[in-house]
Amino acid sequence: MIKKRVLTFEGSTHTVTWNGAICTHAQECIRTDSKLFEKGRNPWADPDLVEESELDRVIRRCPSGALTYTKNDGTQTEQPASVNTATVIPNGPLYVRGDLKIVGKDPENPTSATRVALCRCGHSKNKPFCDFSHVEAGYVDAGAVGREGPGLEETGGPLTIQTNPNGSVRLIGNVSIRAASGEIRWQGPKVSICRCGLSKQKPFCDSSHRDSNFEAE
Repeated sequence: MIKKRVLTFEGSTHTVTWNGAICTHAQECIRTDSKLFEKGRNPWADPDLVEESELDRVIRRCPSGALTYTKNDGTQTEQPASVNTATVIPNGPLYVRGDLKIVGKDPENPTSATRVALCRCGHSKNKPFCDFSHVEAGYVDAGAVGREGPGLEETGGPLTIQTNPNGSVRLIGNVSIRAASGEIRWQGPKVSICRCGLSKQKPFCDSSHRDSNFEAE
């Protein structure tokens, strides 16, 4: 069971939240030239040191959604990207951005998000989310996307993330898949992504989870 650690940093007008359970340690927050985050400082995050526009810009850099912010009146200020994208990270997760609806144990009440990192190696203890286990597991995939999808008439709208029991993760809705090269290689209204780490057609599922008796739940 992954340790769920949540830290909040309250300023005079905004509060920043860090969810350690879904952090992939991409270090996008501390490698900026912004004063919002500073490694080794106490507190590590101080929303009073920056304007709202800079706070929004820096928080959006976090690819996993571990960092979020709200106004202290309870208003959720970040808006989803206008284009739903899934970016394949070499030897790592799938970074998904957009108007996300994550279907959990209660399908009638999906969780909303704008950024998530989905496990592709099969070793995360917090599936379907990445928990950095791919490094210790030695997961290897260069991040190529070999297929071209049916295409899209629109690129936005809700994108549902739904897991098949002990199988793939389904992206249902308009989505563009970006290869490690940075180029969009696949577009379509639905796709099954490998999360056991064994597919020979990564990032797509090829049903290898069945032969390997992959267990996600």
